[in-house]
Amino acid sequence: MSGVLLVAATEIELCHHEGLACGIGPVEAAAATARALAVDPPRAVVHVGVAGARGLMPGALVIGTESVYCDIAAKIPVIDRASPDGSLLEAVRAALPDALALPIGTSAAVGGTDTGLRVEAMEGFGVLRACAHAGVPAVEIRAISNEITEADRARWRIGRAIEALAEALPAVLAAAAK
Repeated sequence: MSGVLLVAATEIELCHHEGLACGIGPVEAAAATARALAVDPPRAVVHVGVAGARGLMPGALVIGTESVYCDIAAKIPVIDRASPDGSLLEAVRAALPDALALPIGTSAAVGGTDTGLRVEAMEGFGVLRACAHAGVPAVEIRAISNEITEADRARWRIGRAIEALAEALPAVLAAAAK
């Protein structure tokens, strides 16, 4: 069993840290994370990345209190929520006292769904569900890059979001390793 596995959709979101670039979207994230957990199970998973939000400034950090799968709807009960590990959540909140703690929506579609959630990304539910199945504690952290409804990607502040992640990751990884 290894230490903390850092997971992000892309290499740039890993911010020069060793980790798993799981791919974009909930399916790729779940599959890649499940494989990594099967090959070398870590003590914990920290999932990070950029996200869209409603009413939050670019660079704001959000720690997920739950991950909500926004794309699934059925006439029968389905699993559409995944919770972070409570102890890991508290450790990360202590490491990032200025970060907001909110539910984070997961959707395969850019541009948001009308869920009422303030924060939406594309991989969190997949990563947290893979970790839940493997019995590995996990938490999701997002840095805001844009308003969810902003269609003009030239207006997204991805660079600012990556800077915020890079600044936060040393404290987050230290807290998760305890």
